[in-house]
Amino acid sequence: MRTRIPVILDTDIGGDIDDTWALTLMLKSPELDVKLITTDTGNTTYRAKVVAKMLEVAGRTDIPIGIGLQFGDCVGRQAAWVEGYDLSAYPGRIHQDGVRAIINTIMGSPEPVTLICIGPVPNIAMALEREPGIAERARFVGMHGCIQKSPLEYGGGGGVVAEYNVSADPRACQRVFTATWDMTITPLDTCGFVKLEGERYQAVRRCNDPLVQALIDNYRVWLRSERREWKEEFETRSSILFDTVAIYLSLSQRLLNMEKLGIRVTDDGYTVIDGKAKTVNCATKWKDLAAFEDFLVERLTGIRVSSAKSV
Repeated sequence: MRTRIPVILDTDIGGDIDDTWALTLMLKSPELDVKLITTDTGNTTYRAKVVAKMLEVAGRTDIPIGIGLQFGDCVGRQAAWVEGYDLSAYPGRIHQDGVRAIINTIMGSPEPVTLICIGPVPNIAMALEREPGIAERARFVGMHGCIQKSPLEYGGGGGVVAEYNVSADPRACQRVFTATWDMTITPLDTCGFVKLEGERYQAVRRCNDPLVQALIDNYRVWLRSERREWKEEFETRSSILFDTVAIYLSLSQRLLNMEKLGIRVTDDGYTVIDGKAKTVNCATKWKDLAAFEDFLVERLTGIRVSSAKSV
């Protein structure tokens, strides 16, 4: 039997909805042994409420939650879904110092931990500052950067852009991208092109699994919060599901072309190829994007849509 991979998820859930899709995919992936989920950037208490409520729906309150560094009080577009939710009543463990929880989980693990990061990384930069030794006991998998191309919807016209998870806190990313751990990323070049439409999307939307229903409820709330014309999109397709690719990379790379590139983070938040920089394992192209979308649907729903392949 394959050994399960111990993982920590560091997420800015409650902003873009793709974090909620990624969390659901992670919880539906039996290869992953989730040791901790920490919330990252902005109002990390609000984000912890989204995580906690999702874990309650999933029946996974055995997973501890760490509240990350707090940078504001504003809530995000999923606030209506957690309105009235009492975080103090969460039946699992809540760590008020999420950074310390990251350090303790990594340093206390008998085997290397995979750190999956799907947001800006101030928590991780602070953890490295407090305990540099975590880099020797973990590998980093993240949704970060843009190497050669972005999706047109991202606003860069298809060219290179300063991707949000990097540009939101370039200094933190510089610290993380120069640490000694093994590092794998999905930049916009690959994750920016994942979207469910047609029968793939309808299979998820129709799924009766309580966790998937909660995901779809969140998607509805997220769309309605800022888009006057939201209903047609909700009924026909997902938004771009960037962060789901980082979850996939934590357990497999089979459907992607990987390149080892020196990557440097600039002060203005770009990720540039630099032969003198730390080598990062970058998912630069898809071998089979359709197969990944089928895989995503199968994991979420248990339904084989068309040609879903093994990981």
